[in-house]
Amino acid sequence: MTDVYKRLAEKLDGLPNGFPASDSGVELKILKRIYTPEEAEMALKLRPIPETAQAISERLGIPLDELQPILDNMVDKGQIGSAKMKGEQVYMVVPFVVGIFEFQLNRLDKEMVELIEEYGPTLMRTVGQFAPALLRVVPVNLQTKLEQQVLPYEDIAAMMEGARAFQVVNCICRKERALQGKPCKHSMEVCLAFANHEGAFDKYAKGRIISKQEALNILAKAEEEGLVHNTYNVRTGQMFVCNCCSCCCGIMRGVKEFNAPYLMARSNFVAAIDQDACAACGVCADERCPMEAIVEDNGSYKVIPERCIGCGVCAPTCPTDSIKLERRPEAAQTEPPKNIVEWYFQRAASRGIQLRID
Repeated sequence: MTDVYKRLAEKLDGLPNGFPASDSGVELKILKRIYTPEEAEMALKLRPIPETAQAISERLGIPLDELQPILDNMVDKGQIGSAKMKGEQVYMVVPFVVGIFEFQLNRLDKEMVELIEEYGPTLMRTVGQFAPALLRVVPVNLQTKLEQQVLPYEDIAAMMEGARAFQVVNCICRKERALQGKPCKHSMEVCLAFANHEGAFDKYAKGRIISKQEALNILAKAEEEGLVHNTYNVRTGQMFVCNCCSCCCGIMRGVKEFNAPYLMARSNFVAAIDQDACAACGVCADERCPMEAIVEDNGSYKVIPERCIGCGVCAPTCPTDSIKLERRPEAAQTEPPKNIVEWYFQRAASRGIQLRID
């Protein structure tokens, strides 16, 4: 039994995201909680590239009527990924983060949380050591705040413009912290997924299927609460938006607690405070900034650019409107990979691994 879980762990670690071995072997205990030995064997047979059930059936020599319920059950348990592409349902093995872990929302319990917390330092330090970054911060509603050009990957609304299907699920990080006895004050139902195909989530809905307007309303509420928009660190092809708080989000906690620079890429913007207009109320520093990037300075407040992630959540609640976002100097700006395929190849090269489709 251990062998199948070890082989699955090695397969997951062979993906660009990474799933590193720990000294204690806790990652194997996590996999045992998620998969039966038979399910682990099936996951080993799937590829990281999307395939239809028919294609998998033909490749593995398993009758489709026998294979289909197995795949459906594994998707339901969050053990593999599935999506609708060009009108066809496809299946694939997915990374542990972002992927399998987030898919465990409905199966998460206290025992699993304890294992995840034990594994967290090993996972986050390793995942966060290799470029390009896993996620990228997207600033709050920039179009209403800036006169300068805003690129599509810098604007959540632009990312969702062509989407035809939307789903919202509860935040697994807040559920995890609640199971630890540390409930969060922020909204739970904030994690958005979207797709260009109508009905994309109908078959395997993990949460509540919503309209585009509902999705935009959730984003607006998240901004009011001071949550940080995070999505894939790519220019095109984003499929989700997490609305994160620094007290619960595993990625943001990892950035702050561990030396893991490539967990989350900051945006190409930085907050700036007009010292003459600042009323020194401290709301930005005490209640809004998730990264402790705003500090008191001679009766006013200033931003430490190196700490600022450019999320912009400090600006909307400033009573004197003295905070704005400015573009970072060109030398400090970064451009994400074009799409997830380019990200995979860059990440694999950074880790020194060769991408495989088996």
